[in-house]
Amino acid sequence: MQFISETVNDGVLERLFELDVNGERVPGVIWTAANSSAGQPVLLMGHGGSQHKKAAGLLGHARKYVSDSGFAVVAIDAPGHGERKQSAETAKFVAELQKKMAESQPVGELVTVEMARLASQAVPEWQATLDAVQGLDFVGAQGSVGYWGISMGGVTGVFLAAAEPRIKAAVLGLAGLFPSYKTLAEVAAQVTVPVEFVLQWQDELVSREAGLALFEALGSREKSLHANMGGHIRVPAFENESWERFFKRHLQIQKAG
Repeated sequence: MQFISETVNDGVLERLFELDVNGERVPGVIWTAANSSAGQPVLLMGHGGSQHKKAAGLLGHARKYVSDSGFAVVAIDAPGHGERKQSAETAKFVAELQKKMAESQPVGELVTVEMARLASQAVPEWQATLDAVQGLDFVGAQGSVGYWGISMGGVTGVFLAAAEPRIKAAVLGLAGLFPSYKTLAEVAAQVTVPVEFVLQWQDELVSREAGLALFEALGSREKSLHANMGGHIRVPAFENESWERFFKRHLQIQKAG
């Protein structure tokens, strides 16, 4: 992990970094309290499609988790997003998505398959990032680890929570399960950590039936469904407070020493 820059704003220290994973340059950012020490919980945050590691919504959540909850928060640019070059596969997907939406055709399955393809690359990148973060003397490996991600970040989170035993709780959602694509169902069944799942009742990208199917497929014994009226990007602001309570409950703050 190579740090690129450091800035402090209202007691939150932001460090930009780069990490080499399987020959790919993965840009990322870690936010901590300016006086942080080892033992704090770590929250991994996965951004949505067409966004990046410092998208406005994610940035606001991250700073709040640091200031209010004492977490170390980490985000990376997903494959083909942010500072990373878009692949030919992603460009083809975007063109097909725009065409289907212009023709008012269903796009949920197309979106899910593409997000799963990106997740297969993102999972080892997240695991390498977590390795590096837990090796930092101001974070350490003592604190619990959680994951937050909705939409594309939600699909990535399903794959990551199934593969990474260090993750102890996850907020997921705005993603769905389709009968013709069985891989996601098989992976979801391997998720056993507590999950809070958010679903939008009029989601134009993921139908409520697909979202409910993914929620049901999760293997977690402790999972809760938060369904709200509105479209894909209309998640109510009050869900932010619920997510924070969820992570505080499951990521016990462990004091160093």
